[in-house]
Amino acid sequence: MGDLILGIETSCDETAVAVVERATIVRSSVVSSQVEQHAVFGGVVPEIAGRAHAQELVPVLADALAEAGVSGSDIDAVAVTSGPGLVGSLLVGVSAAKALSLVWDVPFVAVNHLEAHLYASFLEEPDLELPLVVLLASGGHTMLVLMEGHGRYRLLGSTLDDAAGEAFDKVARYLDLGYPGGPAIDALSGEGDLAAFDYPRSMVQENPDTLPEDRRYAFSFSGLKTAVVNHVRSDPGVATADVAASFQEAVVDALVTKTRWAIEATGARGACLGGGVAANSRLRERFLDVCTETGVRAFLPSRAMCTDNAAMVAAAGWWRLGSDGPSPLDTGADPNLGLPLLP
Repeated sequence: MGDLILGIETSCDETAVAVVERATIVRSSVVSSQVEQHAVFGGVVPEIAGRAHAQELVPVLADALAEAGVSGSDIDAVAVTSGPGLVGSLLVGVSAAKALSLVWDVPFVAVNHLEAHLYASFLEEPDLELPLVVLLASGGHTMLVLMEGHGRYRLLGSTLDDAAGEAFDKVARYLDLGYPGGPAIDALSGEGDLAAFDYPRSMVQENPDTLPEDRRYAFSFSGLKTAVVNHVRSDPGVATADVAASFQEAVVDALVTKTRWAIEATGARGACLGGGVAANSRLRERFLDVCTETGVRAFLPSRAMCTDNAAMVAAAGWWRLGSDGPSPLDTGADPNLGLPLLP
């Protein structure tokens, strides 16, 4: 199996290309963000995202190859996010990856975006010991996964409604903090009192055994979002910083409490964060505390590896190529693609 993998990521609003060696050495990682284009609309507009990917992918590819000091003839395989995500955005990356694999005569590898986030940790800490509890929290997904081995995942629980990042964006929009909402709330929370308001934490109780098994590691943020909105409506003069800090604390409390339960129940050797919400400063602080208290190794990827990037796609692609071989060239974009789980 070749050493150099070119990764392509276009699942949402970042156009990214990276060159990674043996899933551990990042030779280059270039990301072109569309945040400014979508900010005026308060969220990602799929049609704008797809067009931007089509415009940006070629120059981003050229920059990634130049930064890595390689040419197409040096690449051993092309990996690309095939789902989940916005279908129009995914198609841009998948089509480009297929074309490059044909032109360069190298394997094409379709990668699950969620699996790629799991491998972001290994890029910076390749000796992480398995099994690992992974808290994956982003704008589209929130889940706890037990990673038993490479390519071997058990879903412990996921959100029943809004994802954590989605809740951040919706509350930030209501508070008129702009887009993206996560960083805005994180920044403002530093000026507020995180204990000012006791917002609800759904399915977070002192004893996890009191919850049904299918809800023990599940999340729910819709009620929390509604509670914040109703509170601000009833008290328009309330300090926005206190609302932001209290809301953030409620989200983080739910995430780390369930993570603690998962660590204790599975006997995992370590725990790590993944996804855009993993860049949240309060989550990183409390996640580290939980791992210290439970005696497991914690890994918090750099903020650059938390958000969407192509290096994690290349890393996941390297492992998938080794285990499953190349993907068929008729593999399409799947906006609803689920994480491949053990039976």
